[in-house]
Amino acid sequence: MITESVVQRLAIRATQAEEFITFVRTQIKEIRQTLGSEYAEKITSRLKLENEQLKREVEMWKEKLIQAEIKNGVKQIRVPSSTIVSSDQVIHDVAMPGEKSVQLEPEKMVELKQEPGYFKEVKKNIESKGKSKKVEQQGNQEDIKPVDVSRLDFRVGHIISAERHPDADGLYVVKVDVGDGKPRTVVSGLVKFVPIEEMQDRMAVLMCNLKPAKMRGVISEAMVMCASTPEKVEILDPPSGCKPGDRVFCEGFSGQPDSQLNPKKKIFEQVAPDLKTNDDKIATYKGIPWKVEGKGIVTAPSLCNVQIK
Repeated sequence: MITESVVQRLAIRATQAEEFITFVRTQIKEIRQTLGSEYAEKITSRLKLENEQLKREVEMWKEKLIQAEIKNGVKQIRVPSSTIVSSDQVIHDVAMPGEKSVQLEPEKMVELKQEPGYFKEVKKNIESKGKSKKVEQQGNQEDIKPVDVSRLDFRVGHIISAERHPDADGLYVVKVDVGDGKPRTVVSGLVKFVPIEEMQDRMAVLMCNLKPAKMRGVISEAMVMCASTPEKVEILDPPSGCKPGDRVFCEGFSGQPDSQLNPKKKIFEQVAPDLKTNDDKIATYKGIPWKVEGKGIVTAPSLCNVQIK
């Protein structure tokens, strides 16, 4: 007699297989909508091939399950045709009246390693591939964006505290609130130009989408923007009334900043030559002032016509 537990096991495995195939079809649809026609056909074709391969793997494991259960004396039933098992596939060794199921000695019992978690693992792999394609698409979109100041994430920040770097006499380690919800650590080479008391509890402008870099053992997560000459360096002053996280922009350059600058693309290096103060000590890009919406313009304390870095 076929037990209820056997029926439930096979029904669960068949349902899991069907759910997985449905998931793959959904992924194909979402990728088409996300990536657009340029990538859709290529990705769809690849996913279809993966779909077929996974279907074959599902069939293989179901066959192993059947063989293992046969060897362990479990009577088999035919799986309903609504499952992904092909209509011509015969489930083996259905015990008929008067027939005896095959039995093995306990020491020869077959251990079936395939578990329902297999489907979860494969689903996880497909989701991971989908995410990587979205990241790749984002990178492609950033490649075609114009190289200008809008690619740089300039924000107003509040320097909460500053101390000397434990391993470098010329560096400060400062904590800065740039509106992220928690302070960022910034390593700045301003020791020779700005007294430590002037680094404490002040507003500044920071570039926040540089790739974090380790400087003498401390990870720096942003850069304090300054008007600079070989002899003198001044931290730029945001307009009064600003709060941490306020974006600094230039009119006519309204694009969204990169989430993180790719060092290999050298975006900042290409934009930097056009970052200067003008005759009125105003920070500019190609002569256009740096602004904070509704607050005013960014200035240097005294330096005119010098580079900003």
